[in-house]
Amino acid sequence: MSSSALSDHRKGLLLTAVGGLAISFDMPLIRLAEGNVWSTLTLRGTIMLTATVVILAFLRLFSKARPVLIPGIWGLVTLVLYGLTTVFFLVAIAYAPIANIAFLQTFNPMFGALLSWFFLKERPSGATLASMGAMTLGVGLIVGDGMASGHLFGDAMALLTALLIAAAITMTRASGRDMGFVSLISAIVPAALGLYHTIPAGLSVNHPVWIFIDGGLVMPIAFWCLATGPRYLSAPEVGMFYMLETVLAPIWVWLIFAEAPTPMTMLGGLILLLALMAHSLWQVRARRNAAA
Repeated sequence: MSSSALSDHRKGLLLTAVGGLAISFDMPLIRLAEGNVWSTLTLRGTIMLTATVVILAFLRLFSKARPVLIPGIWGLVTLVLYGLTTVFFLVAIAYAPIANIAFLQTFNPMFGALLSWFFLKERPSGATLASMGAMTLGVGLIVGDGMASGHLFGDAMALLTALLIAAAITMTRASGRDMGFVSLISAIVPAALGLYHTIPAGLSVNHPVWIFIDGGLVMPIAFWCLATGPRYLSAPEVGMFYMLETVLAPIWVWLIFAEAPTPMTMLGGLILLLALMAHSLWQVRARRNAAA
């Protein structure tokens, strides 16, 4: 691997690590706000759009950079994917425990590997296929527990969120374009949907300050970092950094709300995490061998 490629890879690792850490605070902040789905979508999306406008204004004032906000049809499709991701994610939070959502979203890199295989002709290795098999078992345990506990719909929304994230990452990698601002502007989709449903009754959020922190600071940082990472890393590698949310979000929720996952969810989540860790270690070893 050339020094330039190695530098880009390290840049990608740093960006996605920061993004993964920031996004781990998303679910606890939404819970703290205590708002209904549509009100939260409206307020969070509007704040994210405002933060994006402020960022763009600073760039134009203090930098010569003129980033392309939506790079063609690729950018538009990616914008819709990211926007729908937010919608289904918040619906999942309303109908399923945080631990379930966090664990089920770890299937994101496996969805990414499948989509890259079908659309980018990047055939997954035997190790990736083995990880998929193990992770499918873990997902099955969590979804089965969801059926027994009455939150199957929320679990399904969490899986759909993981699929849409993987699709957006794959689209970014296929285009080779800078999608850093696309993920931020995508807030217009949940904001518009939320506003459509809240116009008759008005907003209903008990503690909006947490939404301001989430939409104005945490999510712009997370979205920009995770959307820029695919320029330097493969889709499965970027998806790996969503593991930070998987590990940390249930911890934050347990500390704040004393919401502990069920034993079956813990078992399924452990299988998912172990499969991802094993796959990550294999990727690191394979990359080092290639560099050597």
